[in-house]
Amino acid sequence: MRRPPHLFELRLDALSEHLDEVQRVAASLPAPLIITARDPREGGLHQLSPRQRCDLLLRFMSFATYVDVELQSVRMLRSVLEHAESIDVRRIISVHNFDATPKLSTLMQLIDSAKTVGADILKVATRTETVDELARLLEFFDRASEHLPVSAMGIGKLARHSRRLLARRGSVLNYAYLRSAEVEGQMSLAALRRTMARSRGPRRSKLHHFASTLAHLM
Repeated sequence: MRRPPHLFELRLDALSEHLDEVQRVAASLPAPLIITARDPREGGLHQLSPRQRCDLLLRFMSFATYVDVELQSVRMLRSVLEHAESIDVRRIISVHNFDATPKLSTLMQLIDSAKTVGADILKVATRTETVDELARLLEFFDRASEHLPVSAMGIGKLARHSRRLLARRGSVLNYAYLRSAEVEGQMSLAALRRTMARSRGPRRSKLHHFASTLAHLM
């Protein structure tokens, strides 16, 4: 790639049948890595057990700049987070709700939960089918960003609109695809770059300098 993204994400649950090949090339990728082995309850593939996910993350930790662990998996993957801290790998604590955008008070509780477990970044992805859901996600992002770096994005009918707005607001990680979208509403890397280039106009978060584009390596 002549212009690689700032970060790549390795979805180790999706790549679990090709681990030797992935390990051979991981060190040569032209950008830092986020590693994750997604919980099946939050979209993970191949129905991996907590033990399998833990083993995958520990195996690839030496290649990582960030590790992404779901909030509901923190207890099961405690050793992963502790090892990440010991070798200065930053921790993304993530929440995925594929059904709806919860009420604002529920979303706000995520801030303290993420801080309690040592999150460097809180990532929240929710379904945005209605204007009200999108408005709640935007309000949550604005409030939560005063407390810690937040990556937020919508899924569904208004997902693409949500991702443009949140990228311009200063969402710290903005996910894009290289070949085809992995989730509804995801933008291509080229489209995301155009969005970020226009971010000087609309309101930007004080955390804008953290903003990075990120492509799934599947």
